[in-house]
Amino acid sequence: MKLSDYVAEFLVENGVKHTFGITGGAIIHVFDSIGKKEGIENIFTQHEQAAAMAADAYSRMTKNLGVTIVTSGPGVTNLVTGTCCSYFDSIPVLNISGQVPTSQLKKDSKARQIGFQETDVVSLFKTITKYAKLIENPEEIRYELEKAVYIAKSGRPGPVIIDLPDDIQRAEIYPDKLLSYNHRLSEEGKGEIESEQYEKRTFSLEEKINQTFELYKKSKRPVIILGNGVKLTNSQNKAKNLVEKLNSPVVLTWATKDLFPHDYPLVVEGFGVSSGRAGNFAVQNSDFILAIGTRLDTHETGNNLSSFAREAKKVIVDIDESELEKYEKKGMKIDVSMKYDLRHFFNVIEKKINELPPKDNSEWIKKVNEWKERYPVCLPEYYNKMDSVNSYVFIDTLSKESKEGDIIITDAGGNLTWTMQGFKVKKDQQLFSAFNHSPMGYSLPASMGASFATKKPIICIIGDGGIQMNIQELATIKYHNLPIQLFLMNNHGYGIIKQTQDTWLESRYVGVNHNSGIAFPEFVKVAEAYGIPTLTINNHSELKENIRKTLDYTKGPILCNVEIDVSQKIVPKLEFGKPIEDSSPLLNREEFLKNMIVKQLDK
Repeated sequence: MKLSDYVAEFLVENGVKHTFGITGGAIIHVFDSIGKKEGIENIFTQHEQAAAMAADAYSRMTKNLGVTIVTSGPGVTNLVTGTCCSYFDSIPVLNISGQVPTSQLKKDSKARQIGFQETDVVSLFKTITKYAKLIENPEEIRYELEKAVYIAKSGRPGPVIIDLPDDIQRAEIYPDKLLSYNHRLSEEGKGEIESEQYEKRTFSLEEKINQTFELYKKSKRPVIILGNGVKLTNSQNKAKNLVEKLNSPVVLTWATKDLFPHDYPLVVEGFGVSSGRAGNFAVQNSDFILAIGTRLDTHETGNNLSSFAREAKKVIVDIDESELEKYEKKGMKIDVSMKYDLRHFFNVIEKKINELPPKDNSEWIKKVNEWKERYPVCLPEYYNKMDSVNSYVFIDTLSKESKEGDIIITDAGGNLTWTMQGFKVKKDQQLFSAFNHSPMGYSLPASMGASFATKKPIICIIGDGGIQMNIQELATIKYHNLPIQLFLMNNHGYGIIKQTQDTWLESRYVGVNHNSGIAFPEFVKVAEAYGIPTLTINNHSELKENIRKTLDYTKGPILCNVEIDVSQKIVPKLEFGKPIEDSSPLLNREEFLKNMIVKQLDK
């Protein structure tokens, strides 16, 4: 059997129905084999970066592997940005790259390159993947593919890459004689679940849960934080059950904003550097925090970890030991630390939760609800703007006009932040972005991947800066006639960088708008050149009608150009160095102190 045919068969057997990539001389055999194989389809993008981002979103939607296939040299180097999205957000993606024939590999030579378009893929990708392997022996193919997929999906998930030289792809192999990684794994792991070591870990977890319950019982202002690990382990229902059993306010990271509908009684929504005031007041005034499946990065805690929830007892559950180890070094004391797969954690805590006596948190919940009512993100006066569109009004209206079950993908910078602050999630909606790497241009190709995965219309939110990074994918979207409802938040510049220059550089603008060196096209004309219908929203009077028209169009792609106020800022937003309860614009000190239950930090 030709080895590339085996690769195609392997992908089909692993439930992969679409791959994303661009062909090239060093990868034609793999593409040819997939092209001949029933049950799987090659989706050819215009840029490999877009292929990686599409595969990332495809994985998120299918809860299975995303796959990219690219050629050697520039083909594979173009994967880097999209692979970082998957690595930092823990998304399992299998990248397969073509490579020069084994006879042309430079190996230990000090020459920069031997084969044409040769690049040392393993060295390049080893810091942004969980596993990177160059195949030099055809008989390794089954073992290495199975190993790569296992690593991508196990533990804390993430991307992997297999580098396939041209001569290896066209080698003849005997599949029945190939060594199996899965077989070896099952043999070595046989009986592990029943082992004494597993029982000891369960006993240790039960002890830690008992310690957690003791801290919770003493608390008066408990808060639960749910992170992306909950979604990665498909533990959403168990997490919701735990929230209800503990009857505690739940604050959500950006990655879990869609876990609960916005009107769920216990949800406070976001917290952190670019979130609303209610979530930050709840977290900072808490006396007990149970953080599950979140690494609590500095975008959530602020730069000074010692100021984060400073009077709260903290319990953190995370599968990654390196994430748990970082807190003490950064000045944040953890009272109970649990290194466990969340599936194991929820299985054990579900059995023990009934041992916990009921607890009345009604006064604390009432206080949190007061903050929610007093500090909405979209203020009524924002609707009074006449000559352009306020970003918060746009997001608020879009969320109201969207339907239960919709899929919404947002991009980077200002449009990401406005969406995550202001979008009111409905039942069964899914809302995501590449949250941790957060490159401009992600949401356009990600919408392609999500559309192929779900066969549903996708609401894509992107900025005028971001769309330029992958604008060529309008061709791919139109070619496949994907029902992508593209909302372009057009503020004619890089709004979030402009706001940072206002804060730090006395509004000296460099490289953020037309007057400071950035060129932008007429986006409506560009979309029309690709054969995509368009609408424009110039002001609030046109807002609801044209949003509705865009959402109702499902015959293919459509672009809605939304003219956002060029002076629009992110409000509220934390200034560097302050604790997260004290976002700008600053509240007057009398009002601010009324909201603080814990002792305020010295100036």
